[in-house]
Amino acid sequence: MATTESETRPQSFSFSRMLDLSTGIEHQAVHEPWKPSIRPIRHDVEGLQWMQDAFGVQPEDLGPSGGLGPAFEEVTAITHCGTHVDAPFHYGPMSEGKPAKTIEDCPIEWFFGDGVILDLRHKQPGEKISVADLEAALAAIDYQLKPLDIVMIMNGRDAFLGTPEYFEQPGMTRESTLWLTGQGIKVIGVDMYGFDRKFGDMAEDFKRTGDGSGIWEAHFAGIEREYCQIEKLVNLHLVPRATGFKVACFPIKVERASGGWSRVIAFV
Repeated sequence: MATTESETRPQSFSFSRMLDLSTGIEHQAVHEPWKPSIRPIRHDVEGLQWMQDAFGVQPEDLGPSGGLGPAFEEVTAITHCGTHVDAPFHYGPMSEGKPAKTIEDCPIEWFFGDGVILDLRHKQPGEKISVADLEAALAAIDYQLKPLDIVMIMNGRDAFLGTPEYFEQPGMTRESTLWLTGQGIKVIGVDMYGFDRKFGDMAEDFKRTGDGSGIWEAHFAGIEREYCQIEKLVNLHLVPRATGFKVACFPIKVERASGGWSRVIAFV
């Protein structure tokens, strides 16, 4: 089928504000179970030594820099540190009956689109975010989802970032995740540590019932239907409206990885 001019011409949009919806990678962060490590390569020590080794110079030869070398940082962190995008491969090796996409294989079209914020700040830690909760949040803003909307769940847990309380959160379910993805949603974000309920809450349910179907149920929904999720969003409450804005959440390409760090920006 022939491609029309409107399909090939770059789409334009206007905006007056950009809002950063992401948090970064912090050395030994309290809110990261797998603690990242950042080792500075200093101007006057390792950076200078590198200049000496690479170019055969002495500090006095480096007039423009005042005898200093460059700075770098050596970062040791999992790909799910800070604000990041989970790829389908994170949930399992297969998705929708075919090999699951790793982060660099996910279409870039998924990561730029119309943003939708669903206000679920009334959901308490340990509670499940149900289909009915999502329907009510959509009704409150009088909005009907369309394919490739980027849906972001606002619970307000980012207010506790950097404290142990950050992990106290509600979580999505298998049913609510499949309900969103069934409407063509490919990216779902949360302003919480994780997409499911807290690890301890899921473990406690399993000890009590012996039913393992509730363990990571929202994540594992991605085995049935392909999608990505953004975890550790921040500042959703600063976006002045629930719809009518664009979101960019392109993940860093990491070879054969289950996720990638992302600088998530709302264009309002």
